[in-house]
Formats: sequence, C-alpha cells, structure tokens
Amino acid sequence: MRLIGPNGEQAGVIATSVALNLAREAGLDLVEVAANANPPVAKLIDYGKFKYNEALKEREARRHQNTAEIKEVRFRLKIDDHDFQTKEGQVARFLKGGDKVKVTIMLRGRERSRPIGGVELLERLAQDVEEFGTVESRPRQMGRDIIMTLDPKGKKVHLESEQRRRGKQQRAERQARQAARLKAKQEALQAEADALNTETSAQETDSKESSNA
Repeated sequence: MRLIGPNGEQAGVIATSVALNLAREAGLDLVEVAANANPPVAKLIDYGKFKYNEALKEREARRHQNTAEIKEVRFRLKIDDHDFQTKEGQVARFLKGGDKVKVTIMLRGRERSRPIGGVELLERLAQDVEEFGTVESRPRQMGRDIIMTLDPKGKKVHLESEQRRRGKQQRAERQARQAARLKAKQEALQAEADALNTETSAQETDSKESSNA
C-alpha cells in the first residue's frame, strides 16, 4: 500500500505489515483513505482525535451559520442629508460586522404611487456602502414599503482564545515528533533493505566466481 504520514508527507509504497508496525510505534491508527487506488492508499492518523476535530468543525460551522443576523434599517423617503449619512453609517457598521441588512423605505400617501424616488435612494445607499456589502435583492416595492437587502462581503470574525491557540501549537509539535520518528523508522528499514540487497548481491557474485573457477 501507499502510505501517507500524519502530516501529509508521502512515505512511499510499503507492505501492510510494515505500515501497521509504524502506526503501532507512533501510537497512531492506520486508516485506508483510497481503497480503489492502485496500490491502495492509507494514512497514519489519530482516529479519535480526527473524529473529535471533525465534530468541532461541524459545530463551528453551525455556530457561524447561527451568528449571521439580518439587521433592519428603516427611514422615510423625505430624509435630509445628515439623517441619511447616519443611516448609511448604521448599514456600513452592520455589514462590517458580518450581518445582512434589510433596508426599508416607508412610503406615505402619494409617495406610494411614485416609488421611483425610493428606488433611487436605495441605489445611492448601495453604492455608498459597496466597500462593505453587495446587493442581494434589488430595491422592490412591497405594499407601503420599498425594500432592499445587502449581503456582507466579509463574515463574522471569531478570534481564537489563547488556550485554543496553544492547543493547536502543541498538536503541531506532537505531530512533528511523530513524523520524525516515522521518518527515522523508514530510514532504518531502508538501510536494512539496502544492507540485505548488498549481502545478497555479494553472495551471488561469490557463487558465480566459484562456478567459473
């Protein structure tokens, strides 16, 4: 089988029994990752840790999905420049925080019969905050309101705790030590194989010389 080390390094094609011995000595599991390949491919991993990390990734993915919120900013069609800039700042702040923003213009009276002004206002807003978000749904009238949805360009950022960072560093160091032991074992096995080949070649040479004599 073709063996892959714990850090993704290629260990070459070796016998299954040798791979099992390497896994046992490194305190790891031998897991087949490509059974249909020729030869089959296996990898040395800590299977328990692998499953644990996969569960963490799934939980983290669900957490990120749940943290994205839809914020709403509402204002009237007749809005002065100062208030518009204030609303624009709110929208930009939400987008930079990784949240979607639903922007709603509330129409009154005759404004509902001529919504073009509201559409233009929302398009102006989208252009002003394009550094932080993109238009997910273009301005459209829904009853008494004109609505536009903006999608953030960046996602919510969750900083790793110092403890998690140290844990990752320790795991990386442990994997490096395991890889070093694996490499040393492979070199020892290769040296034994080379010595055996040399001895066999010498014996064959002696045998030929004896026959010729």
